[in-house]
Amino acid sequence: MSIIINNTDIAITAVNPSGFPTDGLPEVAFVGKSNVGKSSLINAMLGRKRLARTSRQPGKTRTINFFHVEKKLYFVDLPGYGYARVSKSESAKWGDMVEGYLKNRPQLKRIFLLLDIRHEPGENDLMLYEWFRHYNLPFTAIATKSDKITRAQLQKHLAIIRKKLGAAEPPLPFSSETRQNREELWSLILDNCGIDML
Repeated sequence: MSIIINNTDIAITAVNPSGFPTDGLPEVAFVGKSNVGKSSLINAMLGRKRLARTSRQPGKTRTINFFHVEKKLYFVDLPGYGYARVSKSESAKWGDMVEGYLKNRPQLKRIFLLLDIRHEPGENDLMLYEWFRHYNLPFTAIATKSDKITRAQLQKHLAIIRKKLGAAEPPLPFSSETRQNREELWSLILDNCGIDML
């Protein structure tokens, strides 16, 4: 299966539920610490270069961004967390915004927790992982930037992340550069959203 996206755009940028889409289409959300590669992953999945804005400056995404995909579902880009230069009050505001969306959004079919394959999960990653489990939210861990390590290192790094999370399965490795596991991730998204094909 090779997914080709012809019709996608940023539909809505919101900071609270009053601004969220109201058409009832299924949604999948991407969350992770600042600079983990959320925007790059979204661009790679949608076959675009600059639809989701990437930046070398962590903490760039400060809103919840909804990307309309083929008029059938939304990709939701959530603000990154754990960036030291953000004030505690602003960080708390982001946390409330993201938590409110994740817990109270019936259209949300799957959450993708992005982790940098080169590093052990940090404190915020572990807290979010446990929070998903506590509230029984449907989620999958994705190990981004898999092209930054050698193929020989891949399984070792995945095992380290799995052990740190206390997970039964290792995360799915993904590369925005090589598109590694793009089709597998698409299959997971379509299955969870109840969509046969785009």
